[in-house]
Amino acid sequence: MERFIRGGGLLPRRWAARLLILSVLLCLGAAGLFAQRAGDTMYVNVRSAALKSSTGFFASTAGTVRYGDQVRVLAVKGKWAQVRSGGSSGWIASASLTTKPITVQGNTANASAREVALAGKGFSQDVENEYRKGGGINYNAVDSMEKLSIAGEDLLVFVEEGHLLGGEE
Repeated sequence: MERFIRGGGLLPRRWAARLLILSVLLCLGAAGLFAQRAGDTMYVNVRSAALKSSTGFFASTAGTVRYGDQVRVLAVKGKWAQVRSGGSSGWIASASLTTKPITVQGNTANASAREVALAGKGFSQDVENEYRKGGGINYNAVDSMEKLSIAGEDLLVFVEEGHLLGGEE
């Protein structure tokens, strides 16, 4: 190791430094390639998402987009992207968007709503079946919880009464 530090190793010190700088620049450049930018065309990768009037969770809803909808990115702010879809525009969580076009046949996507939900959790039907075989998890309870729906107004009251953060980015 000492030979390497003194420059007598496999890679002279000046080349090691150049290689390190080049690696950092390449990593930064690659991160920029995958970031959303204004003008990008993206696709909605969740079953349904509200377009919000601002970047807060409790912001009013300006419209709705659905799985497979094509959107145009207008601006990016942190984890949020301002998009336009048809005549509606608003803010959506960046994680709800993908660069990959989603094939839609008629009014239904080529994946069932259940498959979309499973994919959102990182599961395929095969993976879920394997977990169900293993036991230890009450999937009926999980399925019941997924069906619960809480009105935004009720959730806001809960957050305020519990002195929790307000969901703003």
